[in-house]
Amino acid sequence: MNTPIQINPCANRRTILRLAGGMTLLSLAGFAHSKTEYPTKPIRFVVPAPPGGGTDVMTRQIGNALSTSLGWTVVVENIPGAGGNIGLDRVAKASKDGYTIAMGESSNLTVNQFLYKNIPFAIEKDLVPVSLIAKVPLVLLASGKGPHHSVADLVEASKRKPLTFASSGNGTLGHLAGELWKKTSGLDLLHVPYRGAAPAMTDLSGGHVDLFFASITAALASIQSGLVRALAVTTAKRTEVLPGIPTMAEAGYPDIEAAVIFGVVAPTGTPQEVVARLNQEINAGLKQVNLRRALLELGVIPESLGGSVESFASVLREERLKWGEVVKASGATVN
Repeated sequence: MNTPIQINPCANRRTILRLAGGMTLLSLAGFAHSKTEYPTKPIRFVVPAPPGGGTDVMTRQIGNALSTSLGWTVVVENIPGAGGNIGLDRVAKASKDGYTIAMGESSNLTVNQFLYKNIPFAIEKDLVPVSLIAKVPLVLLASGKGPHHSVADLVEASKRKPLTFASSGNGTLGHLAGELWKKTSGLDLLHVPYRGAAPAMTDLSGGHVDLFFASITAALASIQSGLVRALAVTTAKRTEVLPGIPTMAEAGYPDIEAAVIFGVVAPTGTPQEVVARLNQEINAGLKQVNLRRALLELGVIPESLGGSVESFASVLREERLKWGEVVKASGATVN
């Protein structure tokens, strides 16, 4: 005769509770994983500038790095206009899920808020920093056919007549660097804004303006061809791509230090874990040999590549403080 199996109801209850608890933990783990899984669809990467410029080139290189190393689908979209304000406004108003991000740069991340009277979003309130990409110094240029072979030559010439300095537009870093030099040196300089670096470079090479603070990225080809002459760079030390060109500090103007900031931002409210993941993968991408080499060839400062979310936020605060004062002193505005 078979002996009946005795079931201890208390033990059975404990077993059921343990199993139920385990299932609950598994369910919660699965739920947490599903909430933080990212990305599960294409990422829209907005360039608030026209195709072909430095911002566009860097955005596509970062997008390609993320696609190649991680298999992510990154769709680059150019939304130019109003100095980058239109594109960043679209991003600020996009879904706060990490699937819309933007590549900003100094003008639209740190200057426009002081320059434009009306901006449809608040840069510090509506967008959060994700990652610094790089800093690109400016280079002081003169015409390759002109008489100016050094910063001292320009200073001497300014004593005889006012000098004209070109920029890529009102409020660009090249414009503000010129205003800063004018303010700190007492030179007689007249600002001539252009619609982008290309027409400014054309007029400089033709001798129609005297000087131009341009980003190294925009100037390198014209320097190498001899159309323009590099006189000084706006970094604390000489750059790798133009090692023979002195710094503004070496030329006697240590206060003229400037670099164009390129960095990724997202709508405020984007989950912190998504921002952290983006920062992590962008930084990993910046360590890829091919991408790093390509960026260095564009003139970026090697030590500036990448960094934490917090360090990027700190850079933006410092830049806004510095250039906000220069905009106010210059009186420049854009309606």
